[in-house]
Amino acid sequence: MPAHKVKREDPMKQGIEKTEDDWKSELTPEQYAVLRQHATEPPGTSALNREKREGEFLCAGCHAKLFASDTKYESGSGWPSFYAPEEGAVDTQTDRSLMMTRTEVHCARCGGHLGHVFPDGPRPTGLRYCINGAALIFEPK
Repeated sequence: MPAHKVKREDPMKQGIEKTEDDWKSELTPEQYAVLRQHATEPPGTSALNREKREGEFLCAGCHAKLFASDTKYESGSGWPSFYAPEEGAVDTQTDRSLMMTRTEVHCARCGGHLGHVFPDGPRPTGLRYCINGAALIFEPK
């Protein structure tokens, strides 16, 4: 699975300390639901699925650089997909919700829930980082 370190502590308490009221006032309701409450946006609803420009994908919660546009690809999953994050940008932990075991991906800086990573991606990593568009901000170059 991913080569980056799996953190066992609560990812919501890493890097940036904010109250839930702070998060609610800074994020849209959809961003708050995804980043702070581990919600999943419906597949195919993010405009970032169609984003093809050169640039960077940032965390919507803290603006940390998460993925470069050259690692994005069309997976057919309905969510923006990437084969590799920026070095040290994300952490993972085991997610046993929904009666299955998956690997959750969250922002290493603010702990926001981003999505999940699966071992069915393209070369060179073989990984598919399936990320909620609501958790991302695209910054074109």
